[in-house]
Formats: sequence, structure tokens, C-alpha cells
Amino acid sequence: MTARVGLIIPSSNRMVEQEMVPAFPAGVAAHVTRLRMTGANRLAFDQLLPRIESAARALIDARCDVVAFHCTANSMESGKTGEEHILAALTRAGAPRATTTITAIQRAFSTLAARRIVLVTPYSASTTEHEAEFLREAGYDVLSAQGFALDGSDAYCATPAQFWRDRIIAAARPNADAYLISCANISVFGVIDDLETRLERPIVTSNQAVIWDALRLIGWRTPPRHLGRLFAVSTADVPVHVTPAG
Repeated sequence: MTARVGLIIPSSNRMVEQEMVPAFPAGVAAHVTRLRMTGANRLAFDQLLPRIESAARALIDARCDVVAFHCTANSMESGKTGEEHILAALTRAGAPRATTTITAIQRAFSTLAARRIVLVTPYSASTTEHEAEFLREAGYDVLSAQGFALDGSDAYCATPAQFWRDRIIAAARPNADAYLISCANISVFGVIDDLETRLERPIVTSNQAVIWDALRLIGWRTPPRHLGRLFAVSTADVPVHVTPAG
């Protein structure tokens, strides 16, 4: 039997197929569809929602067992209400199970009992602060939020994993519960284990969290290797709607 995960991603993303899709375990197939929704193609949220629903319907045609709207910044664009609207659009489209990037990240934090977060992104200062504010409103304590203002998708894809390793080490906080490296279009998988060994704290990334949440939602119990502590903890009792650990 093959389980199927549907991913709705920005049209400019090149890291999902390169790094994320191959990380799914044998027996799980990932199906990707694209939307023009970032950069020059940015849409108002009320224009984006019907496109998300249409893209989800296309993935349901492929018999996907779970559908994820996978764009970190856009999944936080309109706050918690916007996240709920995206999940509702996926469900209306017929998705048996649904998630978004930020939904998966919050579920990961809940499983890891992480409330105090260090955030690192490739985005502008304003986008990074918007993400930090989303997390604060969701109940997390953002100890530090640093965006490195990389120049769009080409720069995101060209930046080596070592760059993110070094930036996370430089941002280390002794009281952090977890570190979030935000963005679905950057390469991070190769440094997760090293960072967790050095910092003795879990690393959560956009692509890693969505893999984890999708597998959890379909009841898959054979985790990928080398994707961090998140896959080493029990996920059986993680609720669909979570609140941060207090």
C-alpha cells in the first residue's frame, strides 16, 4: 500500500522536491502542486483562498490521504484566523486530513513541550517580525527573531545548509526550548543532527515539520532518519488543534 501526501507550494519553490520529497519514507508518495503566490505574484488573502481550495481538489484527484498548504509565511499571513480559513478550505476541497506549515510547526512545538522559541528566517525584517508576532499571539515566548533578508528564491536555494547552522549557533540562547528555522525553500536537513547535538535542543524546520505532521496524520510509524528529535518522540496523542505548552 502507498500512502499519498499532497503538498501545495509556491511556484518559485525548488527545495521541496530537492530535499523534502526524497525524505519521505518508503511507501509514502508525495504529490506536489504549485500556486503563484509569492514575490511579484503575491495575492491578497481573500484571492488566495479559492486558489488553495482548487489546488487541494487537484490533489484529492490523485487520492492524497493528507493535503498540506506548505508555505510558511503565507500560512501565517492572516494570523490564527487565516490559518483556520486555510484548513477549512482544504477540508471543503475534500482532504481527508489537512495541515499547513504553521499548523505543523505548532503541533511539533506541542509534542516537544517547547514554549520558548528562537526564530531564524531568510526573510526581511518585517516578514520575520510578522512571524514572530504570530507565534507570540499563539502563546509562545519568542526569545529572538532574526531575518537575513536574502534576495528572493534564487538566494534562498543557493544558500548552503552551513549558513543556517552557523546562524543558529550564533543565535543560541541557554533558555530556549527549541529553534525554528522558517522557510520551505531553504536547505537545512543536512545540519539538523549536528545542531541538536551542539545545542542540546530540538531543531524544527518548515519542511521537517510538515513531513512529521503528514506522517502523524496518516498514522505512519516508521520515521525518516536524520531529521531530528521531533521524530523520536511519540505523536500518538498530539491533538489536531493544539495550545502551546505552558
